[in-house]
Amino acid sequence: MTDEQLLRYSRHILLDEVGIEGQERVLAGHALVIGAGGLGSPVALYLGSAGVGRITLVDHDVVDLTNLQRQIAHTTDRVGLPKVESTAQAVHAINPDVVVTTLQQRADEALLDEWVPQATVVLDCSDNYRTRHAVNAACVRHRKPLVAGAVIRFDGQIMVFDPRQATSPCYACLFAPQAEFEEVLCSTMGVFAPLVGVIGAMQATEALKLLSGAAPAMVGRMLMLDGRSMEWSAMNLSRDAACSVCGEHAT
Repeated sequence: MTDEQLLRYSRHILLDEVGIEGQERVLAGHALVIGAGGLGSPVALYLGSAGVGRITLVDHDVVDLTNLQRQIAHTTDRVGLPKVESTAQAVHAINPDVVVTTLQQRADEALLDEWVPQATVVLDCSDNYRTRHAVNAACVRHRKPLVAGAVIRFDGQIMVFDPRQATSPCYACLFAPQAEFEEVLCSTMGVFAPLVGVIGAMQATEALKLLSGAAPAMVGRMLMLDGRSMEWSAMNLSRDAACSVCGEHAT
């Protein structure tokens, strides 16, 4: 690291769990962030400020005035700009050394099969089941750790899946891909603004733990937050041997 980097990341380096070696692993890391909205905003800002060397942002959408209530990477003067470009500007304003790749596309199977193998960690900050299942399947195929978050109304959740661990479940172990879910969209149901910051910051925390080796990631658990009472609940997750994605006879 350069003298400037030693100064910039000094508060991480002072942590025994991180140190110079852990920070160097962060600097060498590549985070693939799916979604540059409510969750993707704090994820990208914290990963960028922490010095993740490469961040690839995937989102097909543009900044809208209704996004600004919670999507903190965007500003009023960037309404109409692609969200990935707006987020890249926000990251570079904090840390110009980060290499940010922007992909204004939907995260379909072809894109994921190209970019997931290049990533050190994948963060699912999307807002629909189709994308979540596509991201999960790609991470299982390419054996990449996945940090998944979701928020709607006053409720948030976060999970970590690591296909490199034999006992780790995947997203499809909990929510079968063939099951029919009624999509709950914040455009119709609303979302309490600070909760995306809480869950997004936790996603960044888990990703940085995976990158630095500072502590074990929370694989095998789902944390759920009720923002009304500010009470957390946890659920232990088990791998489903019959899972169609990661099971013994996966299709």
